[in-house]
Amino acid sequence: MSTRRKFIHQSISGSFLMATSSFPLTAFIGDDNITPLTILHTNDVHSRIDPFPMDGSRNQGLGGAERRAQMIKDVRAKEKNVLLFDSGDIFQGTPYFNFFGGEIEMKLMTQMKYDCATMGNHDFDGGIDGFNKQMVHADFPFVVSNYDFRNTILNGKIEKYKIFEVDEIKIGVIGAGIELNSLVPESLYKETQYLDPIANAQKYAALLKNEMDCDYVVCLSHLGYKYNDNKVSDIHLAQNTEDIDLILGGHTHTFMRKADIRRNKKGNEVIVSQAGWAGILLGQINIHFEKNKKNVCLSCKNTLIK
Repeated sequence: MSTRRKFIHQSISGSFLMATSSFPLTAFIGDDNITPLTILHTNDVHSRIDPFPMDGSRNQGLGGAERRAQMIKDVRAKEKNVLLFDSGDIFQGTPYFNFFGGEIEMKLMTQMKYDCATMGNHDFDGGIDGFNKQMVHADFPFVVSNYDFRNTILNGKIEKYKIFEVDEIKIGVIGAGIELNSLVPESLYKETQYLDPIANAQKYAALLKNEMDCDYVVCLSHLGYKYNDNKVSDIHLAQNTEDIDLILGGHTHTFMRKADIRRNKKGNEVIVSQAGWAGILLGQINIHFEKNKKNVCLSCKNTLIK
């Protein structure tokens, strides 16, 4: 059973600009008892390959795949252990998708060496057959824990979870997909079955934490951060599960100036973060695991891509 589970310190500062933790993370440098992990994350990039045009709009000059790739490269050059995730809606939003159907997006993510992604509702905009066609260009797995693809062309191609082992730390990753009915025409997702996202997230998080001996469980969610009604959201997910440590969200295009901290069913803290949309932000979570102790600590920041 894993012994590196409980937070001893959390400095959460997610903002549009570089934000630094008040906790002296430099104290960890050279400490053999500390294993660092950096998680980078994006969501709702929506085929924004180029930066926004210089047309006087609020987002002019921001984003773009080339700049994001360079930022990712810079972080990997500085940090020992890095994982890169996406929380869905890779497709739809610019003519690149209309002309190439998602091929460019998948190829660029492969070049950036994404480790894992989940599916958003707009990833069905080319139909489930269109998504399947583009998966050959993705050299990384997709995880969705609450879609049943058994009667579709994606049967066996989308995973329920993945485990990444980084410097002897086991990171379990699950995905939570939004209900497709009313968001996507049935003719596009066909016989894909939507299952309860909270029940299935808990099912696989518990499997990862308690049977697969993962030190940390991340959920890539496309449920949306929060709503004014009882619609299932990342907040509901955090509060109604027991074994998820970090939720990296999407769908609501939320620019989170500060990552949210919620209590799960056991009273433990769950971090919820989201990086806006269109590749304007690159989310970064720094986690430090203490060997042979029941503790981890982390800091968060969302960095403007400009």
